[in-house]
Amino acid sequence: MQTQEDYLAGLLEHGLLFSTGVDGLFGRSALFEATVDGLNALVTKHGDGFNAESVTYPPSMSRVDFEKSGYLKSFPGLAGSIHSFAGDDRAHRDLLADLEAKRDWSGRQKITDVVLTPAACYPLYPLAASRGQMPKEGLCFSLCSWCFRHEPSRDPARMQAFRQREYVRMGTAEQVVAFRASCIERGEAIVQLLELPYHLDVANDPFFGRAGKMMANNQRDQKLKFEMLIPITSDEHPTACLSFNYHQDHFGLAWGIKTADGEVAHTACVGFGMERITLALFRHHGFELANWPAGVRQALAL
Repeated sequence: MQTQEDYLAGLLEHGLLFSTGVDGLFGRSALFEATVDGLNALVTKHGDGFNAESVTYPPSMSRVDFEKSGYLKSFPGLAGSIHSFAGDDRAHRDLLADLEAKRDWSGRQKITDVVLTPAACYPLYPLAASRGQMPKEGLCFSLCSWCFRHEPSRDPARMQAFRQREYVRMGTAEQVVAFRASCIERGEAIVQLLELPYHLDVANDPFFGRAGKMMANNQRDQKLKFEMLIPITSDEHPTACLSFNYHQDHFGLAWGIKTADGEVAHTACVGFGMERITLALFRHHGFELANWPAGVRQALAL
């Protein structure tokens, strides 16, 4: 299989991605975006039975809610905070002097009330909490959002800015576990339609520090996270393109989300890595759309 560098070079040469000079940050071509749009429509089609409420958020979220989520405790190196200049005229002159002298000017800025969204579902939990106790059948949401993780890499499948399409279920433990099982079946059906090789495996998030190792082991032991792995730049180390997560009551406790019976809600989600699946399509079916299998093109309306 091609190396990461070879595959990235091919994507750039064929005009599917455009370099920005920063690892993991790319422009996308019309064909790349059309493929993402087709994939989004395919995911929507397979999620019709969920009767999910569609919600759209910008690629940033409240810093207060971000801190409440516990993300910094688990993944501090991936977080992206937003800073801005808030000084007076003198401070502005100092900033300009730093620029002119090619000195570090970042200290002239202060953190704002917003951060870059690390996962599409994160802004959703405070919304659910604000509605009070949920109906007996629980809640289900559909969303797609740009996300950011500070993880610069030459691997084109590991971008810093990318899109996640998610379905999020909230309710009793039984409701959300059944939802996740259904998502795994639907995810497999989608990947099979796209004629991509894959396998499903138990996984864990990249928790930080010594305590993080215990959390990762616990996550794997309880099978709280499954990933659908598809080879993109490595057969030995395939890329996680779909993720199926059972959060237990973590977010329910953080925001006080309640079921119809007044109990702490459990949550689960399925996440589709839109760029990763698109990159897998170009890797396995080729850079020229005309050479793709007819069934795949039909599934994506390309």
